[in-house]
Amino acid sequence: MGCCCSIFCHKRRAFRQESLKHNEDLGNTDTTRYTYKELAKATENFNPSNKIGEGGFGSVYKGRLRNGKLIAVKVLSVESRQGLKEFMNELMAISNISHGNLVSLYGYCVEGNQRILVYNYLENNSLAQTLLGSGRSNIQFDWRTRVNICLGIARGLAYLHDVVNPHIVHRDIKASNILLDKDLTPKISDFGLAKLLPPNASHISTRVAGTLGYLAPEYAIRGQVTRKSDVYSFGVLLLEIVSGRSNTSTRLSYQDQILLEKTWMYYEQGDLQKIIDSSLGNDFDVAQACRFLKVGLLCTQDVTKHRPTMSTVVGMLTGIKDVDSEKISKPATISDFMDLKIRSMRKENEIAFASSSTLLSSIMAHSSPSSSQETTQASITFTTISDR
Repeated sequence: MGCCCSIFCHKRRAFRQESLKHNEDLGNTDTTRYTYKELAKATENFNPSNKIGEGGFGSVYKGRLRNGKLIAVKVLSVESRQGLKEFMNELMAISNISHGNLVSLYGYCVEGNQRILVYNYLENNSLAQTLLGSGRSNIQFDWRTRVNICLGIARGLAYLHDVVNPHIVHRDIKASNILLDKDLTPKISDFGLAKLLPPNASHISTRVAGTLGYLAPEYAIRGQVTRKSDVYSFGVLLLEIVSGRSNTSTRLSYQDQILLEKTWMYYEQGDLQKIIDSSLGNDFDVAQACRFLKVGLLCTQDVTKHRPTMSTVVGMLTGIKDVDSEKISKPATISDFMDLKIRSMRKENEIAFASSSTLLSSIMAHSSPSSSQETTQASITFTTISDR
């Protein structure tokens, strides 16, 4: 019992020390610092009726400041140590950047164990809830609206990848992280998993975290993050917006459950039009919609270097760059945890086999009673994915 208590106290002290360190780091940002009392008043003491979102990080509340400005108050879970890291990550990633297709960070609050981020309030929630959600939405997503949403997200990502220095890889591009304002302008949100990409770095190796269906295979299996990881996620999202359905849907028959696979099948058959959302009726540009679907397939190709950059994607979506001349190879998909585990084990077996062959050759070449034998082991780490 005494041992358990000691471990618990040690962890609590470590957490407190980390919190203090982060508090000191906050001195480097010019973002407005709110008091807990201010935000409690703005949200009517975090009234459940004002809750507009919830996730592993905590809850989001609608609030109104004394000057009448509406805000979204993101309260990170007190118990989550990962939440503390994501709080700092998000604050540092977005506090000094501004773009019309990114959420605007108004400020933060740090008091005791409270960690709160304050954003601009966006009236029309997320794409996941409005366009792709099972519930009814009064928003009419006509083709022109969808085009503007796709272009806005692409421009926001191109800004993060190419303009911001150091470059930012979001790592969690998905429908629920695309918020819509009153004019249905898309805003990329939730930078809790974002990574800064140092100059001249080809990739960053990190813990795998994100959402299955949107994860680039090289990231999911090897933990390698590049800007092309975001490009893959955007490609999946692009297909979702054009088709009006989620990438993965277990309600459908087995062969139709993965949108990316279904889109590739229609592409090979020369019949991409079949994947376009039927609710659009005839009021849309068929050629443009098919071009968008081809861009989505280009973004999700298995070979990382074959995927376009986000700046190129913007050119393709606007028609400045040609798409039809591009060769599109088969996309890679990871549909579930078992698929990911099998791929990781396969990779491990390949490495183990190569190591065993090398070892066997060495033993055969130097086989004698006096030969020293050296054991070789190969391993690969399987990292759990956070389904955020």
